[in-house]
Amino acid sequence: MRNAFARVLTELAKTDERLVLFYADIGNRLFNPLKEFALERTVNAGIAEANMASMAAGSAMMGHKPFIYTITPFTTARNFEQIKIDIAYQNQPVIIVGTGSGLSYANLGPTHHSFEDIALMRALPNMNIVCPADAQELEILMPQLIELNAPCYFRIGKKNEPSVHKAPPALEFGKAYTMQQGRSVAILATGTIMPLAQALHSELAAKGINAELVSFHTVKPLDTDYLDSAASRFEHIITLEEHNVSGAFGSAVLEYVSDLNGSARVHRFGIPDFFIDQVHSPEDAFVKAGLTVHDITNSLVQRGAL
Repeated sequence: MRNAFARVLTELAKTDERLVLFYADIGNRLFNPLKEFALERTVNAGIAEANMASMAAGSAMMGHKPFIYTITPFTTARNFEQIKIDIAYQNQPVIIVGTGSGLSYANLGPTHHSFEDIALMRALPNMNIVCPADAQELEILMPQLIELNAPCYFRIGKKNEPSVHKAPPALEFGKAYTMQQGRSVAILATGTIMPLAQALHSELAAKGINAELVSFHTVKPLDTDYLDSAASRFEHIITLEEHNVSGAFGSAVLEYVSDLNGSARVHRFGIPDFFIDQVHSPEDAFVKAGLTVHDITNSLVQRGAL
């Protein structure tokens, strides 16, 4: 997905001279095509992420549309104060890109895991949050984020994420995208965990359960129109995210649905409230986190959702 980001940014920057990239000393070769025609708009800020965020805020105040880019925990948690005061409070149109989100860097341990970033960004006024499921979603949504003219957190994967769409979907910022309609339960997923959501959907179909599958690429603002509909149509709503189970997408859905008069129950699945270490791959980490079709279906049965 990071390759898709670099490619799309390069293409957009050819026709929009407002676009500026600040990156924290990673992906140097990744951005070589951008440097070929926009060297002065491709700034290696060094391993100084807090300064990078403030530089981008200043750039936005000069009329630019800046992106900041590095590994997710370092572009959110490390410079949270600068994002809060310089970007969100000032309502500057900076797009904060977190690459390798969730457990993409599982083998590097908790320092490189991002299980708190959506919760951090969600707590900030003026901040929008978008988590594309694959490179196609990234390519469609990225130009829309530029036109928002507002702070945005863009949470992307690392590399080799599978495509989850057979054809380019008609995505719209702030609107959930229904991939498959259903009648029994709703499966709502955000970001790169979508392949697991698709596998869960297939497993439920094999059991005769007709589930609705939805890509909730925009976490903030939530598509409350869809949630109103889902809460009236389904007794059970399942949320999946590659993030701590508390404070992010599932929590946002639960908070909204709980204020409705309907009786829909929300079942949240994500990274449990403990650090994940001593793993060698994202697949190992998912098993340790209980993010498998087997674990999720067993939990849903125990909860009376299936």
